[in-house]
Amino acid sequence: MRMLLIRGMLAGLAAGVLALVFGRIFGEPSVNSAISFESAMAAATGEHEEPELVSRAVQSTLGLATGVLVYALVFGGLFALAFAIAYGRIGRMSPRVTSVVIALVGFLVTFVVPFLKYPGNPPAVGNPDTIGQRTVTYFTMVVLSIALAVAAAYVGRRLVPRLGAWNATLVGAAVFVVAATIVAILLPAVDEVPPGFPAAVLWNFRLASIGTQLVMWTTIGLVFGALVQRPLTEGAVATAE
Repeated sequence: MRMLLIRGMLAGLAAGVLALVFGRIFGEPSVNSAISFESAMAAATGEHEEPELVSRAVQSTLGLATGVLVYALVFGGLFALAFAIAYGRIGRMSPRVTSVVIALVGFLVTFVVPFLKYPGNPPAVGNPDTIGQRTVTYFTMVVLSIALAVAAAYVGRRLVPRLGAWNATLVGAAVFVVAATIVAILLPAVDEVPPGFPAAVLWNFRLASIGTQLVMWTTIGLVFGALVQRPLTEGAVATAE
């Protein structure tokens, strides 16, 4: 387990660096445009902007790097734990393939599904008074999505003897899609985009958010798989002998 955690954190660090570069190039311009819009709206209404506790220059460099890299290290450790639980239980796949499959499922379940209900928004979008409520509803969607994915996987495994692996997997996926759709419908909607906010800025920010997560999940899946392929394969051969 220690070997997996170390390699998971190394993969997470590599993923964090690439995600940081991607976010800095493609995400920061939209953030700057959103902040400019917010400042213009405040000036138009005669509101006085509150002084920044941390300068924008620090936020977009040191602050961004610290947040992304710390998140990526923790994320890498959690990915290693997920791999340890799943390896050998989702079919006779190699460590590398298992890592990629976990990364793909994780990206869809923990990011794409919640994002479809609650897409990311740049600064100046959202009422500050409802930030607590919006945070709770978003993480509720994430937790429920993960729980539904686990339940769907359990249903799929139980159906393998009766339907075969392929058909059971399709049934499990269908169960997840239907259940996640119902949950998304039942959870409260959030629409706090202010009038006049540039649609292009919102669109570009959301695309950058998707791209950043995709870079992180893809990198950690590929790097972690490469790091554990040899030791786990050699360990399995040694055990067999």
